[in-house]
Amino acid sequence: MSDILLSAHDLSVRFGGVLAVNQVSFEVREGEVFTLIGPNGAGKTTVFNLISRLYTPTTGHLTYRGQALNQMPAHAVAAAGIARTFQNIELFEHASVLHNLLIGRHVHRRTGFWQQMLFLPSVRAEEMATRRKVEEVIDFLDLQHYRDTMVAGLPYGIRKVVELARALCTEPKLLLLDEPSSGLNVEETADMAFWIQDIQKDLGITVLMVEHDMSLVSKVSDRVLAMNQGEVLAVGTAAQVQSHPAVIEAYLGGTFDVTAFKRDQVGAA
Repeated sequence: MSDILLSAHDLSVRFGGVLAVNQVSFEVREGEVFTLIGPNGAGKTTVFNLISRLYTPTTGHLTYRGQALNQMPAHAVAAAGIARTFQNIELFEHASVLHNLLIGRHVHRRTGFWQQMLFLPSVRAEEMATRRKVEEVIDFLDLQHYRDTMVAGLPYGIRKVVELARALCTEPKLLLLDEPSSGLNVEETADMAFWIQDIQKDLGITVLMVEHDMSLVSKVSDRVLAMNQGEVLAVGTAAQVQSHPAVIEAYLGGTFDVTAFKRDQVGAA
């Protein structure tokens, strides 16, 4: 049985005259941390939006657990086992941490409107199971102290963890983390690295991450894909990708010719 959880084949997406992603292909293996890196405007978050079904590729296709992800409606993505955090935190600020996490369990609701209106035994059993799962996540991420705190009153770093917790409450197979260290200080970034490693090793969740902090990337990533100008530059370990000449050129802001590089690679092969 294949250990490939997610495959992207020749993904391209065009917004008017702008080719944001150009023939991007990669595979994410089950159980790994796979990270997308690249300078601003490289197309990383656009790839995330394609996987989340916020965008539809102009060409190419995505396969998730043997299913054609392109054909899946956006509202079905979470139920299929894909959860996501955002670069700009998307939480209900005037609700408590607990209520935000309970909302994350909505995807697992199986009882209908009338069952809930009558508060039947099936509804009570479902609510108890939901609360148990949420409490497990609260304990896992050490959020006990903030359980009943309104999100609006939380420090930024804790909000980041709460958003991560809400994603975990959906019980994902694939967790998409969009710049999890953005806005965090050094200590908070170290804590985030710890959580990501535990999510991978203790919960067995596959992580696909977009990240700029190369210390975090090096610490948690099994494999890294570097992008620039909507195209793939290199795939490999963090050390291999960071030392790749095309990646160095892209980060230094040079005028690296992606097309010429690909042509040279084909010729060398």
